[in-house]
Amino acid sequence: MNVVALIQARMGSTRLPGKVLSDLAGRTVLARVVRRTCRAKRVDRVVVATTAKPEDDPIIGECQRLDVNWFRGSEDDVLDRFCQAAAAFHADLVVRVTADCPLIDPQEIDRVVERFLAERPDYAANTLHRTFPRGLDTEAVAAAALERSSREAREPYERVHVTPYLYRHPELFRLLSVTHDQADCSGHRWTVDTVDDLALLRALFDRFDGDDAAPWQDVLAIFTAHPELADLNRHVRHKSLDEG
Repeated sequence: MNVVALIQARMGSTRLPGKVLSDLAGRTVLARVVRRTCRAKRVDRVVVATTAKPEDDPIIGECQRLDVNWFRGSEDDVLDRFCQAAAAFHADLVVRVTADCPLIDPQEIDRVVERFLAERPDYAANTLHRTFPRGLDTEAVAAAALERSSREAREPYERVHVTPYLYRHPELFRLLSVTHDQADCSGHRWTVDTVDDLALLRALFDRFDGDDAAPWQDVLAIFTAHPELADLNRHVRHKSLDEG
């Protein structure tokens, strides 16, 4: 089975434009995501899936610098972009990661993939029932299920957010929830949507001297020792599906 991780990236964020190329302790946010995703042992290929718009040319430049594969497709129909990228790289299983999650954890990617391979659902994710910090979001989708969802999904939010048609139709697709078996850590926010999110991530990477190999449990230990860090972005509200 060919497992392809597709990292969703674009420059046109509404709340923090250009965030994926923002500096994070000497590397871009995208570079952090790519480097950590590439450490996943159960992923055969990593591809950055961006848009065909000229505004996203800098992302291609960063992909070239990082020596990572890329694919360009629709800006608004991200579901189609993923399907086209999956076909271009002959994926049997697509792992969806977003480029605003610089603490994405390779071990958790592997865990989601391994659970998928063991139980063979259509869709497996650690987001169906949130127990992990926001920012470790990992979804694994069978290419055939992704293609079916692209044929059938009609609502704009289903096209923009890639996977809602899958997980909102359990009567059509077999779903598998991957959860953290020790504690509920879903109250932590480790993704980059705003300036305050970026400030938090910079504070965390500074504590690791710019090293991006730390497992998420080490990050959690920092929050346990320094709970005031969470105040940096505690007020940030995650956007709903219909907000894009």
